[in-house]
Amino acid sequence: MTTGERTMWSGAELDLAAYLARIGYRGPVGEGGELRPDLDTLKAVHRAHIDSVVFENLDVLLGRPVDLDIKAIEDKLVHRRRGGYCYEQNSLLAAALERIGFEVSGRGARNRSRGEALLAVTHAVLVVTVDGEPWLCDAGFGWQGPHEPVPLGRPGAEVRQGAWTFAVHEEADGILVLRALRGGVWRDLYAFSPQRYHPVDYVLLNHYSSSHPNSSFVGRTVVQYPGASVRLALVDRELSRLHPDGRVEREPVPDDGLLDLLDREFGLRLPERDAAELVRIHRSGD
Repeated sequence: MTTGERTMWSGAELDLAAYLARIGYRGPVGEGGELRPDLDTLKAVHRAHIDSVVFENLDVLLGRPVDLDIKAIEDKLVHRRRGGYCYEQNSLLAAALERIGFEVSGRGARNRSRGEALLAVTHAVLVVTVDGEPWLCDAGFGWQGPHEPVPLGRPGAEVRQGAWTFAVHEEADGILVLRALRGGVWRDLYAFSPQRYHPVDYVLLNHYSSSHPNSSFVGRTVVQYPGASVRLALVDRELSRLHPDGRVEREPVPDDGLLDLLDREFGLRLPERDAAELVRIHRSGD
């Protein structure tokens, strides 16, 4: 790996200690307390990140730009304890892993979780190589994503993560597909090619996702959390609970219960001004 690749994700600029404190990291460390770029550390960091940083698009809903500069992401997700969507989440994870010493590259994925429609490439994922083996890492697919890395070098190998099972299958032209097993049925989540993506590519994808009227993140609330037993998704005024057997329970969220729900279920507390604006948006239906 070249020096340029080592600094691609701006890991040298990240306050790694603050990040590890934010995610409550309790994984393995080497002599002198240094983290090692091995598989156990990768799994522990990935798992801790997923457990601690929720998926959310509230800045988009509030009409604010989503800044992918690593210090801006650090300020928002680490110091202000907010969440973010895939470009923010995986850029932060990539910077941390790069800082620890891992080989990290990006990929652009095509969402397949919304039925048969062919969607554009709008999802950012990571490939991390450990001892010559590639692993899919993704802290930014919301309530449906994996809790830990999934091996890419063994297509079809099933990986059980608590109550959830994932596998990567290979299709024609080297296309890899992440799938989840629910109720005995394999469901495609997203597909991606071997082509490498770089942070500058995510800047363009982020512009579409945060501003285009056809983006699924523009004009509606999206807050999600992939819990160990039940996964949660707040979309607009409906809270959904996804169970490992595929059952989905839905309940309406009244405007006067929104802020309490964000705090109780997702651990999100907004500044007073932002909270008031969010409630106003919900009440107005804008």
